[in-house]
Amino acid sequence: MDFSLSEEQILLQDSVDKYVREHCDVERHRKLCKSELGYEAGAWQQFAELGWLSVPFSEALGGFDGGATDLMVMGEALGKGLVREPFLVTVVTCGGLLQRGGSDAQQRQYIPDIISGGAQWAFAFAEIQSGYDLGRVDTVAQRDGSGYRLTGRKLSVLNAHCADYLIVTARRSGQAGDGVGITLFIVDVNSPGVVRENFVAVDGSRGAHVQFTDVQLADEHVLGEAEDGLPLVEAGLDIAIVELGAEALGAMQALLDATVEYTKTRNQFGQPISKFQALQHRMAEMYLKVEETRSLVLNAAIALDEASDEAAAACAALKVKVSEAGRFVAQEAVQLHGGIGMTDELCVGHHYKRLMVLAKLYGDETYYLQKYAGLAASRAA
Repeated sequence: MDFSLSEEQILLQDSVDKYVREHCDVERHRKLCKSELGYEAGAWQQFAELGWLSVPFSEALGGFDGGATDLMVMGEALGKGLVREPFLVTVVTCGGLLQRGGSDAQQRQYIPDIISGGAQWAFAFAEIQSGYDLGRVDTVAQRDGSGYRLTGRKLSVLNAHCADYLIVTARRSGQAGDGVGITLFIVDVNSPGVVRENFVAVDGSRGAHVQFTDVQLADEHVLGEAEDGLPLVEAGLDIAIVELGAEALGAMQALLDATVEYTKTRNQFGQPISKFQALQHRMAEMYLKVEETRSLVLNAAIALDEASDEAAAACAALKVKVSEAGRFVAQEAVQLHGGIGMTDELCVGHHYKRLMVLAKLYGDETYYLQKYAGLAASRAA
C-alpha cells in the first residue's frame, strides 16, 4: 500500500500549511470566538480564491475532484491552526451529501455557490430523543398536495446560525428508530416556518437549534432517494469523519509540540523538566496516541478512496480513536503545562475544547464502538 502523497496533494498541503502559519494563531482564534459570526468572512473568501472549497467536488462543477486523502491533508493543517471557518460542515458534510445524493439540477444549483464561498450550509439531524442514533427521527414531512409540510425540531445544528441552507432529516413513514422511511430535504433558512435559536459551543463554535413549523417544500427539495435517506447520511458522514479525524490529529500534534517545547523551557530543581524521565514517559505516550490516530486517519481515507468494503468500519474505528486519543493527549498537555494549561492566552486549552467537540460531533465513542462491533459481526456472519 502506497502511503506517499501525490505531487498535487503535496502542493495542497504546502498551501494550507503556509496560510495557517501566516494567518492563524491563538489571538485570531480568541477574537473570532467572541465575534457574532464565529469565523472570518474575508478568510472564507480567501479559501475560495485559493481553491480549497472546490477540493471534494467534481471537475464538471468546477471542483478539484479530490477524495478523502485530499481532505485528510487539509484537515490536519486546519486543526493545527485552530481554524474557525466552517470547512467541515459546509464543504465536507453538506457538500458531500449534495455531491453524493443530489440530482444533476441540484448539484448545478447549489455546489457552485459553495465553491465560490457564496453560501453557507448546515446539517440538521440531531433531536432531543435521538442521542446519536441517525435513524431516530421524529421530525415529520407529510404530503401536502404536490409537496411536503415539514414539522419538527433539530438541536445543536453547527453553523446553522449563519447558514443559507439546511439539509434536514425527516420521517416520511415508519417509527422513530426505524432505518427506513427517512428522507433528506434541502431547506432555505428564509422559508416561512423556520425559526433559529442561536447557541455557542464549548469551543466557541456557533450554531442554532432549529424549529420547523409547517414549512412548505416541493419535490425538488428532496435530496437523494425519498424514504431511503439513511444510507446517504451514513456514507456522507464517513467522509466527514476522515476530515474531522485529520483536524483532531492536527490539534493533537499541536498539543504535543507545545508540550515538548514548554517542558524544555520550564526549569525545576536546576534543570528543564523535560529531563525528568517520568515526564518523558508521559510525552512518549502522547506521541504514541498521535501516531495511532495518524495511522487510522490514513487507513480510513485510503479505504474510502478505494471504495473498500472495510471503509465504514475504518471510519468507525477512527472516530473511536479520535475520542480516546484526543482526550488523553489534551489532558496530558494541560497537566504538563501546569496552571497555565487552561489559560485563555495559551493555545492548549483551546485545542482541548475543540477536541471535546470533535469527540462528540456526529457520534461519540460509545456509539461508534457499537457500530464497529455491529459491522464486525456482520462481516463474520
